[in-house]
Amino acid sequence: MDVVSEATERGVTERQVILKVGDESVPGIVWLPEGATATRPTVVLGHGGVVHKRAPEVLGLARRLVRHRGYAAIALDAPEHGDRITNKDAARAARRALQARIDQGPGGGIAPMMDETQAKEWNRRVMTHVSELSALLDDTESSGLTDGRLGYWGMSMGTGIGLRFVASDRRIKAAVLGLSGLNSGMGDGDFEAAARSLRVPILFLMQWNDELVPRQSGLDLFEAIGSEEKTLHSSPGGHVQVPVFENDAAELFFSRHLGPAA
Repeated sequence: MDVVSEATERGVTERQVILKVGDESVPGIVWLPEGATATRPTVVLGHGGVVHKRAPEVLGLARRLVRHRGYAAIALDAPEHGDRITNKDAARAARRALQARIDQGPGGGIAPMMDETQAKEWNRRVMTHVSELSALLDDTESSGLTDGRLGYWGMSMGTGIGLRFVASDRRIKAAVLGLSGLNSGMGDGDFEAAARSLRVPILFLMQWNDELVPRQSGLDLFEAIGSEEKTLHSSPGGHVQVPVFENDAAELFFSRHLGPAA
């Protein structure tokens, strides 16, 4: 990774970075304890749809993992998100469409979120980003950032991509997933197959009144996850109303499975 800029605030150093993957320059952020030099447990954070690597939920969890646990955290922009948007009109239309579905309330968004052409393009981007995340792990290992204790956290689209990533890259030791389901626009057979192949500990979050993911769809995904150790947390409220205290649960989950920083 090439460091573009660096700033430190309240003990957390934030580095804007560029990861080269083939011909693609992928923008990202690395968060570290101020003055950190040794390798340490590292958590990759996957953002949701229509947002980016520095979305509030990503930034908040990254900072607490650094401050409270001495971990490193990393987030990349997914294709056509954040600094990788090439069609601003399409990005604005996607945000409006997502908000319209949320405004309909639970059960209102029964129609497919994407037509066949859009779904094909979305799946292409998903697999592209899965490869980019694996390249990110290669870089963290070669640069001496991580000590091999790697975790993943990602909600919504961050699960649509991240579940496949965790299933395909056995270097991830534990993952927090959620706000996703089977037959809910995250892909078909390959998504379910990836869920069934999971073996690492999983903390799964779902919202009981999710406007985008039908309740049974989320429960079906949790049931499909093949990990022997898996835990389900469900709270009242809609897709974007995950309680802040779930960050406490995520932090404790990673601490339990990745251990303390040296």
